[in-house]
Amino acid sequence: MKILITGCCGFIGYHLTTKLLNKYNVIGLDNLSNYYSKRYKLRRLKELKKIKKFKFIKLDLSNKHKLNQIFKKKKFDIVINLAAQPGVRLSISNPEKYYKNNILSFYNLIECIKQKKIRHFIFASSSSVYGNQIKYPVNENADISKPLSFYGASKVCNEAMAYSFSNMYKIPTTCLRFFTVYGPENRPDMALYKFTKKILADEKIELYNNGNYQRDFTYISDIIDSISRLLNKPPKNDIPYHVFNIGRSKPQKVKKFINSIINQLNSKYKKQKNLKRDNNNEPLITYSNSKKLAKYINFSPKIDLEKGIFKFIKWYKNK
Repeated sequence: MKILITGCCGFIGYHLTTKLLNKYNVIGLDNLSNYYSKRYKLRRLKELKKIKKFKFIKLDLSNKHKLNQIFKKKKFDIVINLAAQPGVRLSISNPEKYYKNNILSFYNLIECIKQKKIRHFIFASSSSVYGNQIKYPVNENADISKPLSFYGASKVCNEAMAYSFSNMYKIPTTCLRFFTVYGPENRPDMALYKFTKKILADEKIELYNNGNYQRDFTYISDIIDSISRLLNKPPKNDIPYHVFNIGRSKPQKVKKFINSIINQLNSKYKKQKNLKRDNNNEPLITYSNSKKLAKYINFSPKIDLEKGIFKFIKWYKNK
């Protein structure tokens, strides 16, 4: 079986590609963007290239012509799309980047997929589609018509496009709404990496909303194990489309998250600066109801926050 993974050098993409190469042939596609320092992606790519079953193609999904050529030359059984422009805050100042990288590029990909008979298309969405909800935990039937950021809007758009293509062209499609994924290889702009770096350097951390934002932190291996179990379980409904939350379903306040990092570093750090909520572009809480996925794949996230932070810190100190 041959699998295409887009965004293979990103945080989640790297972990998934590494896992699947134990069993499958994987073609990895990445544009090696400079959203954060390229050295992180290049280091991951170097590790992946050591594995014989891996082949790499450098390509931006916005290049429809070259993407079409790849699909004409290669036959993929499964396509997993993890390529995207991440980050809520950047989408406030530069929404055009999200249109190009998340909406136009996603369209180019599913347009190529519809030309080929593939077994399963899996793509990453986000808890950002939910915005602020009245009732928690949120399940997959919750309203997603009011995302708070353009990043969230781009993911809502992806879901709408994928559903319509699944309906029109009977493409077996699974949408995965990730909830605050963390762990080794975390992007340097993500909370766990930034907080750890600042605590070790004894630098000030600015805590928005006084650290009272709550996030459903979900460890990377639980995400990867969930996706692996979904590979050979494509939907078979009349409209072959599934949507699943992937979260641990145990939200924690960000200030407690930071205290856990401080404790595990055996630090006396006290330079937190509490700030008021800086905008209305991020939800006060993310809290997943992931029972639907657990029932479908007979698996639930297993790594608790303390253990996950321990694993990250061990990686961070030895990277």
